[in-house]
Order: sequence, then C-alpha cells, then structure tokens
Amino acid sequence: MGITAAVLVVLAAFAHAGWNFFAKRAGSSGAGFVWLTATCSTVLYLPVAAGAVLTTGIPPVRTWATAVLVSAAIHLGYFLLLQRGYALGDMSVVYPLARGTGPMLAVIVAVLVLGERPGWIGICGALLVVIGVFAIGLSDGVPRGGANLAGIGFGLLTGALIATYTLWDAHAVTGLALSPLLFDWANNLTRSALLSPYAATRRAALAETWRRHRREILAVGLLSPLSYVLVLFAMRLAPVTLVAPGRELSIVIAGLLAWRLLGEPQPVRRLSGAAVVLCGVVLLGVA
Repeated sequence: MGITAAVLVVLAAFAHAGWNFFAKRAGSSGAGFVWLTATCSTVLYLPVAAGAVLTTGIPPVRTWATAVLVSAAIHLGYFLLLQRGYALGDMSVVYPLARGTGPMLAVIVAVLVLGERPGWIGICGALLVVIGVFAIGLSDGVPRGGANLAGIGFGLLTGALIATYTLWDAHAVTGLALSPLLFDWANNLTRSALLSPYAATRRAALAETWRRHRREILAVGLLSPLSYVLVLFAMRLAPVTLVAPGRELSIVIAGLLAWRLLGEPQPVRRLSGAAVVLCGVVLLGVA
C-alpha cells in the first residue's frame, strides 16, 4: 500500500470511529435516526456532488443506477443492523465484531473470487488486524448477558454486510469507474428515499429524535460519508485486500472512545488488542 492510500485509510479510520461514537450515543433511535442521518448527509454533501458532476460528468444512467441501488440496499441493512446492535449491546462488543468480521470475509472473497494476491506481508498484516479486533472485543470470553449476546449477533450480521458492500463498492469505483464522491452521495440519497415511506408516517417521532439527538445526527451525517469516500479513493490506489483490513485502525480509536467517554470497562485488553492492530497496519503500510 502506497503512502497516499495509507494516509487516506488512517483519516478514514478516525472519521469512522467518530461517527460510530455518535451513533452509539443516539442509542435506540433506530430507523428514524438512520433516515435523518442519510438525509442530512445528502444535504450537506450536495455541493460536493455537484462539483463531482461538473468535474467528471454523469456516468451512463443504467450503470450508475444499478450500482447505486444495490449498494444503497446493502448499506441500508448495514445501518439498521448497526443501530439496533448499539441499542442492545456495548460499543466495545458490537463495533469490534462488525469491523473484524467484515474485512476477514472481504479478504477471503477477494482472494478466492477476485484473484487478488496481496503478498505474504499484506496477508500477515491483515491477519494481525483481524486478531487484534477480536482480542479487543472478546478477550474476556463471550459475554453472558442477554443484551451483549444480542449485540454479538447484530455485530456479526453487520460484519457480513460490511464485507458485501466493501466488495460491491470496490467494483463500482474501479471496475465501473464511478466517481467515489458522486457514488457515495447518490447512495445516501437512495437510502433516504428508501426509508421515506417509513419517515412519512412517523413525523412526530422524527421531530423528537431530531430534538434529542441533533448533534449526533449532524456529526454522523458529516463524518460517515467522509470516512467512506476516503476509503473509496484508497481502493482506487490499493487492492481491497489491503484497504479493507487497514481501515480497522478505527477499532483502536473507537475502543478508547468507548472507555474514556462512554465509561465502558477493560482498558487493558483494549490497549493490548490495539497494539496488535497497529502492528497489522504497519505491515499493511509496507506491503
């Protein structure tokens, strides 16, 4: 992975951990929160999307529409499962499982199906990242509480969708040569549209969610697209087998946020797992 791609991945990790922290603070706001953040992202990034259209033009409608619709459907399931997981379980359980399962599956599929060969250093780095992720989440063993057991389930399901959209979106911005900026903006617009029937019947609840979690909605609306656009650009510069695990540096940041700001326990195991993740990221950087 080159220097530019590595910098993009690290910046994406900080942005990703940040928006997940705010999503966790919103707790059980559910689908209404997901609709509000997608709509907020659509509005905030409209000037950026317009600039992308002026710079790169609009791709063929059929290709663009199919790629966006598939991606938006996967992302919608991802956001809904993640928010439900945060409503039921700890961030320190849900987030590592989701982020660890995703790249692990993405690397396996990319090697077996896409024929990518990242080299042994890259493979070792990817494995260390995945090991560190699971160490942070499960070093004390599987939690016994019903809430965290549910959090584990939602974390694993979320991770499977992460692997799915990572591979599909990598194909969209590389194989189909779609603009990452325009692609992500259209993704947010489509997710907002898909949830609009739900939102139309719950205006009072949405108004209350906005009143209680305005800061969280704006933060997620700003940071979530930023984190993913950075990743999409990185995928244009490096194989998905390196980008997908490398962005898991966000596990370290999210673990520290959960400990320091949310009061979740076990800082020693988080930092131990973080050291393993950092070693993996270093190997990915020199692969």
